[in-house]
Amino acid sequence: MPPSQPSTPREEHVRLGALVRTYRIKRKMSLRSLAQAVGASPSFISQFELGHSSASVGMLRRIADALSLTMADLFDENAAAAGLRIISQDRRPELPSGPGARKFLISQRPLQEVEVFTTELEPDAATGSAPYTHGDSQEVVMVLTGSVTLVLGDPGEEVRHELFKGDSTEFRTSVPHMIVNTGDEAAEVLFAISPPTPA
Repeated sequence: MPPSQPSTPREEHVRLGALVRTYRIKRKMSLRSLAQAVGASPSFISQFELGHSSASVGMLRRIADALSLTMADLFDENAAAAGLRIISQDRRPELPSGPGARKFLISQRPLQEVEVFTTELEPDAATGSAPYTHGDSQEVVMVLTGSVTLVLGDPGEEVRHELFKGDSTEFRTSVPHMIVNTGDEAAEVLFAISPPTPA
């Protein structure tokens, strides 16, 4: 059997475009939403997904960030078919978070059907400065240690729910929500979101 030939630039454009389209659809993002997230026009994203145009390294990086991917995910043709990988606790990827909080990714990239992460919250720290929304997915929350308050609902109509170690709940990510550590000790909370949504 003859050795496989390296892909041409045109073939690489087609492959990258198709991969981006696949993950955009998995994230339930519209062309317009992705375009706004990366600072491009919807027509450019459409042409890129069809393999009719290429993207700069900077644009590819912004696209990867918007889809919760890494640059390696875009260029590893076997990423989606990767086998079992075990990641020790001290090697979990840390994600951006606010003051007094640390967020660690549990599910492995590239994210597919579900995103799982933990957030460590110091006393008075929260997952955001105000209740927020992201997409319209199912979000499951479980308190691993400590106690927290779930703030849920539209501004002026928020309802607060006290959650203690072992307690869990679920809601749609389209409902404004926020987790606050109202206890005296650090708390750790597990989040599972399906399908993953843009940050």
